[in-house]
Amino acid sequence: MRGHAQKATLCSILLAPFSVFAQSPPASPDRPWHSAVERQIANEARQSHRPPFPLDPDKIYSLPELINLAEAHNPETRVAWENARAQAEALGIAASELYPALSAVALASVDRSEIPFGSQFYRQTIPDFQVSLDLSYTIFDFGARRERIDAESARLLSANFAFNDIHRRVIYQVEQAYYRLLSTAGQEAAARASLANAQTVQQASEERLRNGLATLPDVLEARSATAQAQYDLEAVLGAEQIARGDLATGLGASATTMIRIQPLSEVPTPESLSGTVEQAIDRALAQRPDLERELAGVRVANAEQKEARAAFYPSLGFRASPTAESAFLHQQALPWGHTTDLTGSVALNLNWTVFDAGARRSRMRQADADAQQAEAQVSAARDRIEDEVWTAYSNLNTAFRQREAATALLDAATQSYSAALESYNYGVRNLLDVTAAQKVLAQARFSDVLARTQVLSTLSDLAFYAADSIQANARKPGP
Repeated sequence: MRGHAQKATLCSILLAPFSVFAQSPPASPDRPWHSAVERQIANEARQSHRPPFPLDPDKIYSLPELINLAEAHNPETRVAWENARAQAEALGIAASELYPALSAVALASVDRSEIPFGSQFYRQTIPDFQVSLDLSYTIFDFGARRERIDAESARLLSANFAFNDIHRRVIYQVEQAYYRLLSTAGQEAAARASLANAQTVQQASEERLRNGLATLPDVLEARSATAQAQYDLEAVLGAEQIARGDLATGLGASATTMIRIQPLSEVPTPESLSGTVEQAIDRALAQRPDLERELAGVRVANAEQKEARAAFYPSLGFRASPTAESAFLHQQALPWGHTTDLTGSVALNLNWTVFDAGARRSRMRQADADAQQAEAQVSAARDRIEDEVWTAYSNLNTAFRQREAATALLDAATQSYSAALESYNYGVRNLLDVTAAQKVLAQARFSDVLARTQVLSTLSDLAFYAADSIQANARKPGP
């Protein structure tokens, strides 16, 4: 039995590489593809676990605290960070070309052959041991290495700016999810108040019906208004759950994580905006990381352009290969012989491509076109940024005006509903007037919540497009 088990194990080991090459595309276009490898991948996906997230379920978090958690735990920031680290190593690889390369090789060999001499063959054995050093260095290449280093340095700048841009986007993602959650939570409170108002009207109509002062259609109308208010509440509750999941995933946590945040009434809402749109545009052009990344791309293109020109000139290299050798010799019927020596070579290499059918000229023209493209991309990015800041600034001013109008609307709708309900109880107004006032009040409550959160949301839009959110003095650090 042990022998059979060993044979089976050996067969599985030998056949394991062939299982990789046994993969095949789907058999037909009309059915999904399934295989054993799919099940293995599914098992690996189930076994992968999210790292623990340091979230206190009993704590009420402010927005700066949530942003700090997102920057520390959102996987997108880790991806961008590792990319920047990899690019830093690419710069180190390019910089190493400025220094000589030294390699060591140790060889041991035994050469046995039959040497003819006259009418006979004599066996000859030569054991040989060598230790070699190979030193190579490019003395000059008309700046090709330096331009490659400059290009990699610019790519590292681009990776660092991309890292900053990921932080800017993560902060914006958290802010937007936070304000959506604030909005839905405020709308929940407004929907519950509207439901309570509808129930009050329904109770008043049913009471008047029992006293013979109202008709059945009035009661049915009031019940319909209550059902509509209940429907609106359920819709808001569903949107609130989605907003909570968006905020949790923006932090890098599971979507099922429950996060307690401040109520909308405790979040300060600014009344006006300081600064002009020209100042906001100037800040954006000075600190937007995506624009800085485009400018770094211009540096990359210019360095590659100079490197392409350097290919038209020769390069001079130096190479030295000292070798310490120890060799033995044994021929049939003769005693052993031995020798040691230091051998090697020293050479200067002048390499100059005289003709390449226009390849270098085409590469130089390609590099010129890339440089022009990079310059055009910077101009396009500037135009896009200015338009984004202008739009965000205009939306913010509109949000301020809508906030004032929503406050006035809520005050007027509240007074109108109270007066209509009181008049209905005295029999002066009919139920249609009360339900109409109740619907206007419900809409006014939703508009008030939306207007307040819209100010906060558009303010974060402006901070995002002007890149204010990633500056050192943008916000207070968390605990």
